[in-house]
Amino acid sequence: MNETILKMDGVFKHVQGKYALQGLDFMVASGQVLGLLGRNGAGKTTLIESALGLRNIDLGNVALFGESPASLSDAARNRLGYVPQQTDLFEWMTATQMLAFFKAFYARWDDAKVIALLDRWCIPTNVRIGKLSGGEKQRLAIIRAIAHDPEFLILDEPVSSLDPAGRREFLHELVDRAIARETTILFSTHILSDIERVANDIDRAGGGCETDRGMAAIHDVRPDGEPGFG
Repeated sequence: MNETILKMDGVFKHVQGKYALQGLDFMVASGQVLGLLGRNGAGKTTLIESALGLRNIDLGNVALFGESPASLSDAARNRLGYVPQQTDLFEWMTATQMLAFFKAFYARWDDAKVIALLDRWCIPTNVRIGKLSGGEKQRLAIIRAIAHDPEFLILDEPVSSLDPAGRREFLHELVDRAIARETTILFSTHILSDIERVANDIDRAGGGCETDRGMAAIHDVRPDGEPGFG
């Protein structure tokens, strides 16, 4: 039986005068690739940030690797990779400096993969991050998130700043990574065509998600995958 990586039970979160999450039941099992599809304001980022402990929920329970996301152990943190919707890079550093800084926080770090991706994506490493384009910053954030080879990768609108060719390339690599490394992936997007490239089963979200606001759960991309939306 696959390990339950993320479990959210009866989660309520009130944002700007209305519920972004209302009685949400949601589960991610080890090895799954799940997507969240919805227009801006549908609650995708709120769900992800609540799952990670970056937002305090109003009611309900959240467990990440069986722990409270607000007080994750170092071991659990080493199993997790996260790319936020708004990149939180150190813009006064170069890419090389920033990646060296984050490397110190992880028990494992794949230098060869980092170098290969920097080269493939043509990211300048000797200029300040603040001078990079939006697409270059987003790719750099992705490299930072996967350099320690996480078991669970969470990406909030990971391709929003990329051009169509860049989106296709990244999503193809996302699926390849999931299959080759059995990485568990949760990602969000508001672009249906991006979802269609990686998911073969789109169902409306149940279990308390406000489906009238456009939230949908996109289940496993693998042919033998089972839906993970609670």
